[in-house]
Amino acid sequence: MTTTIPNRKARHHLIALTGLGPAGMRTGRAGPTRREELAATIRDLGFVQVDSVNVLERAHHHILFSRGTSYRHADLAALAEKERRVFENWTHDASIIPSEFFPYWRHRFAHEKARLRSRWKTHFGAEHFDDDIARVLDRIARDGPVMARDFEGDKPGGGWWAWHPSKAALEYLWRTGELSITRREGFQKVYDLTERVIPQVHREVEVDRDAFVDWACSEALKRLGFATRGEIAAFWALLTPAEVDAWIAANRDALVPVRVETVDDGKPRASLALPGAVEAARDAPEPPDRVRILSPFDPLMRDRARAERLFGFSYRIEIFVPEAKRRYGYYVYPVLRGDATVGRIDVKAERERDALAVRAFWLEPGVRPSKMLTAKLEAELERLRRFAGVGRVAFADGWLKPG
Repeated sequence: MTTTIPNRKARHHLIALTGLGPAGMRTGRAGPTRREELAATIRDLGFVQVDSVNVLERAHHHILFSRGTSYRHADLAALAEKERRVFENWTHDASIIPSEFFPYWRHRFAHEKARLRSRWKTHFGAEHFDDDIARVLDRIARDGPVMARDFEGDKPGGGWWAWHPSKAALEYLWRTGELSITRREGFQKVYDLTERVIPQVHREVEVDRDAFVDWACSEALKRLGFATRGEIAAFWALLTPAEVDAWIAANRDALVPVRVETVDDGKPRASLALPGAVEAARDAPEPPDRVRILSPFDPLMRDRARAERLFGFSYRIEIFVPEAKRRYGYYVYPVLRGDATVGRIDVKAERERDALAVRAFWLEPGVRPSKMLTAKLEAELERLRRFAGVGRVAFADGWLKPG
């Protein structure tokens, strides 16, 4: 029998799974305990996306702050650069990943090696490939960590394939696992040999392909709560749809078929879940009635189609949209209250003015302005002001936009 999960309970379950429920991230304590809980949060999320855009705060810091207001940049730096409990590599984009997952990433490295080697030949030619790669590895082995700027040639436009071959080799070697990011300086990657960055306890583990596929599917489904075949494949961006299909077929008797109601009373979405997920959704707690300003790459909103089905929130980043054609703004943040998306906000940390500048807050259709909503939004802005390290919140004239 297929169980239907009501939309509201599906939202409660997903909010809890992504660390935005009542429990959140318990980081009230200082020092090592707080770092332990931060590491546990990253593990529970699976990964945290890294993004270079810094309008309010960079995405990875914002995502973690949303789950515990005692989060500190230094805690993440300690996990990555001193304790080596997380590493940075690729999912669907650059991400911070628990180091214990490194053995599974070897399968991604092998795939990337074949794919990127082919692209290298297109951009640089095959003749000097091995020499370019060996020269970069030899230099790092001899001289220690390097940055892209340590190699000759400036970076023109057009992505890393437009770099000097030695610079491109750094990115190739990182994407294929031979180099790792030992730290960042001014957000610039500092590369070193993987053997100097990833602890041996994780490097020495070998995982065969079947075990890797089983881990990737089951761990994705655990974090998604319920998902379609495509959502399982997309979560880590490690598997092909065919591999997910084969895993589903092999585990059909252990998986639970469910139908998940959409927010607009549309046709329920046929999905799969692990045993216990229906009960977890049924018992999921009501989220706290507070406002959260989320990163556009927050795990709750990262899958745009899923967010639209479950929350009725249609979102698009307009960074690459010409200004005259933007509907909202350059970098607008989703706003969640309780279990509902209530709007989107254009807010920026203007450090030269020592201000958190609120340019506009657009209410979602059907959401009415109220003193209570405004008070909760102002409380969240105050939290973000302190996190961004600016002195005041500054509202533009006419900042509140009706839905």
